[in-house]
Amino acid sequence: MRKYMGTAALAVTAAMLFSGVTVQAAKENVLNFGCAMYTDGMVNSALDENSGWNAMRYGITEALFKFDDNMEVTPWLAESYEVNDEHTDWTIKLKDGLKFSDGCELTPTKVKEYFEYLKKEGPSGSAKPEKYLEFEAVVTADDTANTINIKTSKPYANLMGQLCHPTMGITDVEHIEDFDHGIIGTVTNVADIQNFQDSKDFTVDIASGVRCGFTWMNFDGILENKTLRQAILMAIDTEGICNSKTIGGLYTPGFSVLPSALSYGYENLKNPYEYDPDKANQLLDEEGIVDTDGDGIRELDGENIQLRYISYENRLLNDLADANTQYLAEIGIGVVPEYGSSDDQWSKLAALDYDLNNNNWMTVGTGDPLAFLANWATESTYCAYSNPEYDKLFEQLKGEMDPAKREQLIFDMQQILIDDAAVLVEGYYNSSMIYSKEVASAKIHTADYYWLSTEIVPAK
Repeated sequence: MRKYMGTAALAVTAAMLFSGVTVQAAKENVLNFGCAMYTDGMVNSALDENSGWNAMRYGITEALFKFDDNMEVTPWLAESYEVNDEHTDWTIKLKDGLKFSDGCELTPTKVKEYFEYLKKEGPSGSAKPEKYLEFEAVVTADDTANTINIKTSKPYANLMGQLCHPTMGITDVEHIEDFDHGIIGTVTNVADIQNFQDSKDFTVDIASGVRCGFTWMNFDGILENKTLRQAILMAIDTEGICNSKTIGGLYTPGFSVLPSALSYGYENLKNPYEYDPDKANQLLDEEGIVDTDGDGIRELDGENIQLRYISYENRLLNDLADANTQYLAEIGIGVVPEYGSSDDQWSKLAALDYDLNNNNWMTVGTGDPLAFLANWATESTYCAYSNPEYDKLFEQLKGEMDPAKREQLIFDMQQILIDDAAVLVEGYYNSSMIYSKEVASAKIHTADYYWLSTEIVPAK
C-alpha cells in the first residue's frame, strides 16, 4: 500500500456550499472582481461544466485535491491518501475541522453523497462527471475515521488528478438547488495587457500556459486532403502572429497540441511544416490544386476552396482566426468566417458542421493529457480523424501506470498528429491576472482553476 501525506494546512471554514454564499465585508475591504462569464450564473456544477469552473474559480467550491503551479497534485480538503499497488483501491483522509459556508460540517458522508449525486444527475447535463470518477466506482464513507474509500473497476494512473477537476468541487447536495451568488472582483485575462504592464497603478501576474489555442480541421470534408492540410500549416506564420502587437504576450508559439512548458518531450519533436509559404504554394501546385480561372482562389475537384472557419470571441480566438485567414488568402485558399457565440462554436464542432473550428482548451485538466489526447482518438474525436497507430497508443496509455512509459506514449502520439498535419496549433495561452496596487497577493495559477482565494488581501 502506498501512502501520500499532505503538508499544507487548510483554514477551518471552507467556502464550498452554494446555499447562502455571499461576500460580506466592510465597504473599504470589498474586493471587486471582473471577468467573462460563460454561463447564466453558477448553476448546478454537477450538470454544467462551465458552472463548475466558475464556482471553483470564484472560491465557492473546493475539491479533495488541487494542482500546484507545476501541475502536481497536492491535498486540499484531503489530508492524505493511500492506494494499493494495482491503483484500484483508494483511501482518502479528510482534514479535520472543515465546514461548509453555512457552518455544517464536511464529513466523508457528505463527500460520498456528492459523488452519488454526480452519478445520478451528471448524465443529464454537460459536466460528464464520469470522465473524472467512473460510475462503476464504489464509494464508502467512514465518518469515525474521517476517510472516504473509492474502489474502481479498472486501474487509474491519475485518479487524484481527476478529483482536482472543478466538476469534483464538493458541495452539500442538501442545498444544491438553492443558492445565492454575488461574487464580482479584479480583472483576469484581458486582451490589451501591455497598457496594464506599463501602468504604475496595476500589477500583472502571468502564468505559463497549459492551454492550447488550436484550430480543428474537419477530416469529413475537403480537409481530408493531406496536401491541403500540409499547405495550410506551412502558410501560416504562427510565431509572427503570437509575437504581434495584437497577440503579443498572451500566446507562446508552438506546433504540438501539448504546450512546450509541459514535460512531454516538446524539444525533441520534429516539425515538418514550419512556416514556408513558397513550399506551401509548390505543394499545392504539384498536387494540381490550382487557380484555373484567375480569381485568386485555388480549386479542388472543380470547386473553389472556401473553408468555413468557425470561431468566437474568447482569448483572442477571433483575432487568431482573422490572421490565419489573411495568411491563407496569400496562397489562394479562400476562407468564409463564421464568428458567433461559444454555443455556436460548440454545436457546430459536435455536429462536424465546419471546415476549421477555433478553440482554446485546457490540455492537462486533470494533471494528465489523456482526456485531451482523446480528441483525436477514433472513438472520441470531434474532427473525424482516425489513425490506427494513434488509437493503439491511446489504448495503451489508458492502462499504463509507469510514468516513463506514459511519457513515451504521449510523445509518440504528439508526433503522429504533427506528421499527419491533423491540427493547426496557434500557440499556448498564458493566463493573466491584473490587480490594482490596493490588492496584495493576487495570483493567476497555472491550472486556471483558482482565481479568488484567501491568498488575496488588502495591500498595506
